[in-house]
Amino acid sequence: MTSDRTRARMVARLRAEGIRDEVVLAAINAVPRHIFVEQAMAIRAYDDAALPIGEGQTISQPWVVARMTELARSGRALDAVLEIGTGCGYQTAVLAHVAKTVYTVERIGALVVKARRNLQALKIKNVRLKHGDGSSDLGEDIAVDAIIVTAAATHVPTALLRYLKPRGRMVLPLAIAGDAGAQRLTLVETAANGYRERTFDAVRFVPLLSGTA
Repeated sequence: MTSDRTRARMVARLRAEGIRDEVVLAAINAVPRHIFVEQAMAIRAYDDAALPIGEGQTISQPWVVARMTELARSGRALDAVLEIGTGCGYQTAVLAHVAKTVYTVERIGALVVKARRNLQALKIKNVRLKHGDGSSDLGEDIAVDAIIVTAAATHVPTALLRYLKPRGRMVLPLAIAGDAGAQRLTLVETAANGYRERTFDAVRFVPLLSGTA
């Protein structure tokens, strides 16, 4: 259930389902997902399914984690990444294997504690975890190659775009106006005259909320 062979089967399934970035697949293979779920859920840790992690939140299904990471990379090396919505830390851990530095923000204090414990258990050292409101300007002096938002927004959080380096990319689930409940993974790329959007796969995420808890 928690063996290297089980993870390898999950990676093979992701490859068969269209994930092409071998750097991302290697990162998924390196991170034991069962560490990030409650013990009662460990038997389902390597299913391609979202699972509850408490506080009304979920750990994203492995395919979604891989796909968002793949879009963030877009075939390029990542120096620094900003993640909005740490959750239990699984996506964070995957990002830590593909980027030199990961900045991550979580609004729910109990999940900050859980994510920090999980990341420490895996001895991941290149993550800066903050308890805060990631839906608006963070008040930080950072510049990143990519931003991943792990909650569904109704519009592109433009206040975060200032953290992107030139040719930077933001990946987020974006609600489709006029289509209740529908969301699409969206890639936002900075351009000389602002930014451009491209939409990809249908997904389902909890909503992006403001404030802290």
